[in-house]
Amino acid sequence: MSLTPILLGLGSNIEREAHLTAGLEALSGFLQELHCSPVFESQAVGIKSGPFFNLVVAAQTDLPLIELDRRLKFIEADNGRYAPERKGLPLDIDVLLYGEQVGNFDGLVLPRAEILKNAFVLWPLALLAPQRLHPGVGQTFAELWQGARIDQALWPVAFCWRGADLTPEALRSAFPSPVS
Repeated sequence: MSLTPILLGLGSNIEREAHLTAGLEALSGFLQELHCSPVFESQAVGIKSGPFFNLVVAAQTDLPLIELDRRLKFIEADNGRYAPERKGLPLDIDVLLYGEQVGNFDGLVLPRAEILKNAFVLWPLALLAPQRLHPGVGQTFAELWQGARIDQALWPVAFCWRGADLTPEALRSAFPSPVS
């Protein structure tokens, strides 16, 4: 079966390091050629909660879109996303792009609108896949980030996964946390 390139957005605001690490481990179990963006911290957008950690993952999959989305929901559930007593968002994983598909697929709209609306999605995308074209707009993610007028504060944070620092020190130094 052929492989489809995908981009996923991950976020957490509860035990952020633990949940993002668990999400990455789960994804690495069935996705191929997994690559991670730097990790960013930002204030919550659209909900009242503590700050989030977010990143974007590029990978290849042999799963059909709906099966991929189903697996992502299971990973979220395993991390307490749908627990009735939860306070906050332990783990959120969204399909941002699935190949070059554009449209509504059983309620899953691609490319995901948050790409153009949220800095915590677009900046990591611009760093991870700068030359990749947004299939709905026809501009690269680097061009979209350069021209973005999104009023959201975010900053790169240190985050290690499997012994690798996902967020380079140079990036953290260039954009320090406002709360350090």
